[in-house]
Amino acid sequence: MPVSERGRYKSRTHRAARFVAQQLMLKPTLWGLLDIKVHGKQLIRHLEPPYIVVSNHSSHLDCPLIIGALPRRLSRKLATGAAADYFFGNAVKSTTTGLFFNTFPVERGKGLRGKGSKHRGLAGHLLNDGIPLLIFPEGTRSRTGAMGSFGPGTAALCISRNVPCLPVAIVGASLAMPTGRSLPKKGRPKVHVVFGEPMWPKPGETAHEFSDRIAAVIRTMHDERAEKAKLPLMSDYERAALEAKAAQKTEDESAATNEKEPEQ
Repeated sequence: MPVSERGRYKSRTHRAARFVAQQLMLKPTLWGLLDIKVHGKQLIRHLEPPYIVVSNHSSHLDCPLIIGALPRRLSRKLATGAAADYFFGNAVKSTTTGLFFNTFPVERGKGLRGKGSKHRGLAGHLLNDGIPLLIFPEGTRSRTGAMGSFGPGTAALCISRNVPCLPVAIVGASLAMPTGRSLPKKGRPKVHVVFGEPMWPKPGETAHEFSDRIAAVIRTMHDERAEKAKLPLMSDYERAALEAKAAQKTEDESAATNEKEPEQ
């Protein structure tokens, strides 16, 4: 993306519009629909852009929760990675998500630096411009609440651009607004946003190693808070997903057997 097109990510006009959208519209609405608790703000008092926010991803609530929970000084320029095929193929979607989340396109299946991607290198250019990023390394939302594996692209960006990763654990969002819902459940369900200590790659650490370490930290953060809040742990989501898969397999096998049985 040319420098001229990247200008909107630093534009004061765009930033002012996002302030209205995020702080005066989105956040009050979300905080009114949910019982949101934010933890660990003291750990990010000295954090300065650029950096990369990394989180587990199991609900459409995750991005607005993180933006709303961050201090304004850290969220005002934050750009969010969004699937190019889904959010940037439609003018309405790209304009709306750009206004609320300052989105930049990421091509799924090719990675943040994938060959052949017309957006190749954009995330790195934004970091060079001083723009912090929000990226979900799982690549897509979990449909079960369980955390998927992290791709190494985000960790590679931290290493190549020498920027820290801010680990964030979202607890309860998949229960508050699971896949298929356009609004949170009634009754202001409890959701927790947990900030961890900013993380830097260790000397000689590979992108895969750093990525695995980030994922382990986020999982631990999630489970520690979930246990205190009496919400499901990652292992609970994983167990439920396996049970649901086994039940579906049994149902499919039973249906196939019934189809093969001759009529009496």
